Amino acid sequence: MAASNLGPYHVRKWFTQVEQILTTESGEPADGQPAHRIVIAAAITNPYAGRGFVGDLSAVVEESAQLGEEFARRAVESAAGTALSSYGKACLVGVAGDYEHGNAFLTQVFADPVRAGIGGGKAWVPSTGKVAAAGAAIDIPLAHKDALYVRSHYDTVTVAFGDAPRPDEVVIAFAFATRGRLHARLGGIAADQIGGEDGLR
Repeated sequence: MAASNLGPYHVRKWFTQVEQILTTESGEPADGQPAHRIVIAAAITNPYAGRGFVGDLSAVVEESAQLGEEFARRAVESAAGTALSSYGKACLVGVAGDYEHGNAFLTQVFADPVRAGIGGGKAWVPSTGKVAAAGAAIDIPLAHKDALYVRSHYDTVTVAFGDAPRPDEVVIAFAFATRGRLHARLGGIAADQIGGEDGLR
């Protein structure tokens, strides 16, 4: 097992992807500020890889707040002063591990420090994941951080990580956006109408 370098975890490498969206796919200029999508990800040694079925995954869950704090720090740094309004998370588990190993990194223990670090978030964080070989792409769902029913902020960001995950790794990714889709026009609750009480509306 490689030596730990962030709490009990060994992070082999960090990834940051930033997109700036200036127009819609049909070329219509942004209605306001361009949208920025930011993905922070880490390739982490999977302590359960190659061990067959492991019933207790709490060793990963219990210390994952430290990971969340570092993800939040990197997200805020990448946003460079622009508020983040939506989020989503994902895992890619190397082929020597189980999908549940990735989910162990993505619990509320990990997500709560991310919420706090970006200025709060009342809504649950949409999530996805899969077992895959290095270089596999994954679509990370996005939704408004304070109200899931805000249709304008339903979005997806697609990422891949080159040489990760290795068979004995998990890639953990957290995606963010600075606004909803350009020219969203499907009605529903607008972002400036959020009540902010229940994480839904």
